[in-house]
Amino acid sequence: MKTDARSDVRSLIIIPCLNEAKHIEPLIAKLEKALRDLDAEIVVVDGGSTDGMREIVREIAAADPRVMLLDNPKRLQSAAVNLAVKELGQGYDYLIRIDAHGDYPLDYCQNLVEEALETEADSVVVAMHTMGFSLFQKATAVAQNSKLGNGGSKHREGAKGHWANHGHHALMRVSAFEAVGGYDETFSHNEDAELDYRLKKAGYGIWLTDKTAMTYYPRSSVSTLFKQYVGYGRGRARNILKHRSMPSIRQMLPLAVVPLFVGAFLAILNWIAVIPVGLWAFACVGYGFWIALGQRNPYGPLAAVSAMVMHFAWSAGFWLELLNFRNRRIAS
Repeated sequence: MKTDARSDVRSLIIIPCLNEAKHIEPLIAKLEKALRDLDAEIVVVDGGSTDGMREIVREIAAADPRVMLLDNPKRLQSAAVNLAVKELGQGYDYLIRIDAHGDYPLDYCQNLVEEALETEADSVVVAMHTMGFSLFQKATAVAQNSKLGNGGSKHREGAKGHWANHGHHALMRVSAFEAVGGYDETFSHNEDAELDYRLKKAGYGIWLTDKTAMTYYPRSSVSTLFKQYVGYGRGRARNILKHRSMPSIRQMLPLAVVPLFVGAFLAILNWIAVIPVGLWAFACVGYGFWIALGQRNPYGPLAAVSAMVMHFAWSAGFWLELLNFRNRRIAS
């Protein structure tokens, strides 16, 4: 494709964030090439930062009118993107979602637009590669980049470009986004998968590109990782309850972890009850050592610990949401 075609369409680059003073300036600087190559503008949608980030963005915007700042009183990322499209989306062909905690190639936005034009996709999603710095982050990254932590998800492992049902949100046709009602702001997690479900149901095409990808930095402690995956589990349960859809096999396996733990307490009656949870733990640790030996990755055993935290938290979040939904129905 001729690069001239990229400037024939307009793109709104949306950065939802909160207290990202350390990251926002270098992130916008990295997107400068996209602004030069595309007919694009950047809007930073802030959820009420108190770390000086707003002042940094205002200074950048004063020097470059292609950069804007928008207030997001609802604070959620889904609400940020909805607000940006509602307030500024008119006249743009595509929205490009950029997360402040990720890292991107210099030609990330350019490749997304090219893929959208070549495939005529309504949404272009990307693979997400995880990378860490601290010991725990590195171990978690190993887990999330493996089937142990991602269950074989195509947008986690990367795959050749193909039409998909879901992927990490990157670019979307504004008209398609508006036609299905944007993100559901009742979702604090899993809002991307929920929107993809509605896009596919409405007949829109989602293309998982292999021309570019983003780098994600995982949580740096057990507690924050656990909290994140509880949210993921709750979000997946909400998605299933809303659309009456069935979880995939790769989601059903970790779903069983909390019931296995609960069942293990029956060991006071019969020791056999502890075998299922023991087999799960053994499988995780075994996979971790396989990573260490087979892939010569020293973080394999610790990655097994991160994976078990993720499995348990995701399962706990899923069942908590189901129980909460049942209690709401009984109360009503």
